[in-house]
Amino acid sequence: MCAVLRARDAQGASAIIASALLVFAASSVSSMEVLVAQQINALNGTMVKISCTFTSCYKLDISKFAMNWTFQQTKNDTEEMFMTFKNRIITLKTDRFGDRVKFAGNLDKNDLSITISDVQGTDQGIYNCYVRNPPDRVEGRGRIQLSVVSELPPPRDSTIAVAVGASIGGMLAMVILSMVIIKCIRRHKKQELISDEQKMEEEGKTDGDGGTEEGTKQI
Repeated sequence: MCAVLRARDAQGASAIIASALLVFAASSVSSMEVLVAQQINALNGTMVKISCTFTSCYKLDISKFAMNWTFQQTKNDTEEMFMTFKNRIITLKTDRFGDRVKFAGNLDKNDLSITISDVQGTDQGIYNCYVRNPPDRVEGRGRIQLSVVSELPPPRDSTIAVAVGASIGGMLAMVILSMVIIKCIRRHKKQELISDEQKMEEEGKTDGDGGTEEGTKQI
């Protein structure tokens, strides 16, 4: 029995490590990161929170910021928008959700999470969280698979997996934070360099014009 539990814990730890490596790989690709749980189980008839947060080098500007939440039953189905942002949060009433969807995030903390009350079997599917935060040119996207179940699986001893997951989670958070800081510093330095080059170019043009005038006066 102990051997079986250890094997399960090892599998859980392996899954956590694989997820961590996947997130780390994504963090090295773009300047905007959208952080979500890839799989969520919701108990039928209860309320579920679907979390979506993002990181960016730039402060959120309401006049330029854009967000969309969409739903699709499978990857091949058309996406159905049920929430958007146009200077404010707008919840679109649909036949599927009615008024059961609420915004549960905090824009000041880059949190775009939502809740769905009275979860039903028809709510099962893929939820997409789209984010755009100019001047960031990259549009972020988070995809969450929601499964609706009639009963949650019984708890089991996962001490090893939890310990490994907590350790990896802490390290991963530090790595992602470091990557974001490095990207922001590089981006700001690049912008400063471009500004300095433009300034030098303008000064060079001014000096050139002044030299011509002096030469004319001497003649």
